[in-house]
Amino acid sequence: MDLLPFGQLEAYKPRQFVPANTDLGDWKQIEPLFDRLEARAGEAKAVSDLEAWLVGWSEMNAALDEESSRRYIAMTCHTENAEAKAAYLHFIEHVEPNLKPRQFKLEQIYLANPLRTQLPQPRYQVFDRDVKVHVELFRPENVPLETEEAKLGQQYQELSGSLTVQFKGMEKTLPQMAPYLEEPDRPLRQEAWEATANRRLQESEKFENFFDELVKLREQIAKNAGFKNYLEYAFRARGRFDYTPEDCTKFHDAIEKEVMPMLRQLQARRRELLKVPALRPWDLSVDPLNRPALRPFEQVDQMIDKTQSIFNRLDHTLASGFQTMQERHLLDLANRKGKAPGGYQSTLSEARLPFIFMNAVGLQRDVETMLHEAGHAFHALATRHEDLYAYRGAPIEFCEVASMSMELLGNEFLEEFYSPEDANRARRKHLEGIIDIFPWIATVDAFQHWIYSHPGHNRAARTQAWLDLMKRFGGDTDWSGFEMVRANLWHRQLHIFLYPFYYVEYGIAQLGALQVWANSKKDKAKAIADYQKALSLGGSRPLPELFAAAGCKFDFSAATVKPLMELVKTELAKLP
Repeated sequence: MDLLPFGQLEAYKPRQFVPANTDLGDWKQIEPLFDRLEARAGEAKAVSDLEAWLVGWSEMNAALDEESSRRYIAMTCHTENAEAKAAYLHFIEHVEPNLKPRQFKLEQIYLANPLRTQLPQPRYQVFDRDVKVHVELFRPENVPLETEEAKLGQQYQELSGSLTVQFKGMEKTLPQMAPYLEEPDRPLRQEAWEATANRRLQESEKFENFFDELVKLREQIAKNAGFKNYLEYAFRARGRFDYTPEDCTKFHDAIEKEVMPMLRQLQARRRELLKVPALRPWDLSVDPLNRPALRPFEQVDQMIDKTQSIFNRLDHTLASGFQTMQERHLLDLANRKGKAPGGYQSTLSEARLPFIFMNAVGLQRDVETMLHEAGHAFHALATRHEDLYAYRGAPIEFCEVASMSMELLGNEFLEEFYSPEDANRARRKHLEGIIDIFPWIATVDAFQHWIYSHPGHNRAARTQAWLDLMKRFGGDTDWSGFEMVRANLWHRQLHIFLYPFYYVEYGIAQLGALQVWANSKKDKAKAIADYQKALSLGGSRPLPELFAAAGCKFDFSAATVKPLMELVKTELAKLP
């Protein structure tokens, strides 16, 4: 599709199984590939034959995944483009529903193969475990429900990406309004915040309608698979083999005990420095000494150049990877109207190359996002050697260690963007942001625990559950006069709509990243080497082993949270 900045890319390895001219958007051309795989499975006479069959299956999966990714990237880069939207919807409506039952059949064939038990261990341990869960959960009647779920998610993104406000005589996207929240002029901040908040509120009924439909679909999906609620189903479906809902609840408690006191201290400091009687929602992003907002760059090209300089100073391999992304046009970073909100890294699985999407508008947050998504990209590049498609991706809990570690490691060289004084301001902003995000993660995760363990709940009960969590984790911000905004604040969190239960991973991973950072303070070269070694494992080992390879403990109890919060507190004390 010509809408893509990177155009056509060569496959990392020449195709051996999928014909080069196959139209991967046409089910009639895809279906024979599954037929051939099914036939070949019965021809395997030795373990090496089964391994070769798995490589062929991986090649097909990578080609299909890249086709899906290309269409998703085009759609999110150009939400108003009818061709891009139609191509994406065609794939999720006419290809994906057909893929699922055929993939399920291949998984059944794999599990039934007598040679499977002779595959070398621990090489296939994680793959085997994951396939068993897929087969256990698959229900043909869920395929159309999942298609409908994807369509609703696309509609949510389309609505979110289309929102604009008239401000100071100009039409602005909501991300373009964010810089005003860092302006020293408090009435201007309030005006900008209210304009954005009220614009979202105007669509609250639509957001609620989307979500009601999504919840119904998800509850039915769980019921069809034999689970009493979607919470239990989701933990199984997300492959959470190494922790439980109860562990997440303990994590929420640890955040309440170890992080909330620090958050309240930071908020009290902010209120005193701003000399205001109470912190209001528009007071949370501005510099507390009312200095002008940090402006790390004016043009996106400057951000790219300075980020490259950071990686040049940090590590040769990382620097080379980022240079490759520039050369191959694998970056779309500037905000514009009609572009979906947020940022992500998507892997083009056949080329085995990463693509980064974001909405940069010249804020320090953009620098953090750039480093974050680059960490994901380095993860993708570190697994290019892996021929088993399933292992080129890791569990989200570790994928986010890759990205969040890069934020902390890269922050050491922020002088590429700033004067020493402003670099310290940015470091303080980032560390305070870590303290701030933990309670938000707990809120979003606990909210979803409540939603999906209360099947059939109504909107009023859901809103009350949200408000109860805001009281627990919201800190000391005064929302008087904006109670409706507070009650609907979760509408802005796309994960709740698009990726149910995908959020606590950020908290678990942040603990891992803080441990990588702590290790770097003792021996930077070893910490980065361990980090890269862990990235190269992809998803081939269970989570505790991936964390261990990176020099971290896979634990998110108060015992782990407490010393890491003390480290952050110590580092903050060094900054002005």
